Amino acid sequence: MAGLRDIWRRRAESARDRGPTGMSLIPWLLMGLGAISNLINHEVPNPWIGGLGLLAFNSLYITVVIRAFADRTRETRVTWGLLAVLCALTFALAAAYGGDWLLFFPLMGLAVGAVLRRGRRLALMAFPLCVGVGVVSVWREGWDEFGIVYGTFISIMVTAAILTLNETVQELRATREELARSAVEKERLRFSRDMHDLLGHTLSVIVVKSEAARRLAPRDLDAALAQLTDIESVGRQALTEIREAVTGYREGSLTTELDRARDALSSAGIEPVVRQSGPPLEPQTEALLSWVVRESATNAVRHSGATRCEIEVGGGPERVRLTVTDNGRGTGPGTTGSGLKGLRERVAAAGGTLVSGPGPRGGFRVTAELPVEAVEAGAGAAGAAGA
Repeated sequence: MAGLRDIWRRRAESARDRGPTGMSLIPWLLMGLGAISNLINHEVPNPWIGGLGLLAFNSLYITVVIRAFADRTRETRVTWGLLAVLCALTFALAAAYGGDWLLFFPLMGLAVGAVLRRGRRLALMAFPLCVGVGVVSVWREGWDEFGIVYGTFISIMVTAAILTLNETVQELRATREELARSAVEKERLRFSRDMHDLLGHTLSVIVVKSEAARRLAPRDLDAALAQLTDIESVGRQALTEIREAVTGYREGSLTTELDRARDALSSAGIEPVVRQSGPPLEPQTEALLSWVVRESATNAVRHSGATRCEIEVGGGPERVRLTVTDNGRGTGPGTTGSGLKGLRERVAAAGGTLVSGPGPRGGFRVTAELPVEAVEAGAGAAGAAGA
């Protein structure tokens, strides 16, 4: 029983999400029962003609309202033609028989509101129709039936308003779902890029220091122990950074990242040369530059085969420039990988530029230029740089 209840609940929720359909307007055809009674009791002249007209009206009404609820058919010429025929037939039946047959006017209004729904066309068609309804109703039954005009007008406007509101709700729901999917994708991308940079850099440093400890152990145990102590420190720091990346609150410190780069390069046998000058930077700008330093230093350690790496930070009151240059091979897996590509996208989003390629005297160079106050939309996602 619980399984059946779940199935019916899911079906009800699905129907509610879809909103009203053409079938929701079909029961209103019961308003035509009075006309059927007239035909059965032979209260109208030429009942066979009236019966055929009633059958044609019901068929047209059902066809029009079903087509009105399908986006691909509502605005077609066929639907408009069927609606025009429906309106003409309604006026003909009402003018010929009057009485209960005037109730077909509100039904016609439902069809008109379902097809037109909004815009200038609705007003241009609704008011002339209501005037025509008033003329026929007063002519056939006098002023006592003028309420048919009000009923027709309400049928048109309320149907159009409800269906327009439903369209707006569906659009808002779709937008909300799209925003939710986009937020999930952005968070997933941020997390994957953070993990790439954090683990890639950390594991590279651990590998380099482990190799150094292995080489030093036979002849200098104290130096080897110092390298092992550094490995422990790097591992602990990596755990902290991973926790911060998971919660999304990680912001890089440029000074700290420069110190780490200097240590990683030295451990890999690469002479680090670090120069830093210029005005204080905003946290967002520092975070982006920190990722550039980390990615560039990691690539130099992994792929460059360099013996020297220069990192220079400088700039003026409005823009800051970071240049990382090594004297290595100038090519390798890290020079054109997804890390630099992701950084280039984030730097561009922050209003800056990132250029990478062979240096003027050989080796490889990465140059990042940013506003001192980076655009928050790009810098705020600095943690996602460097996939």
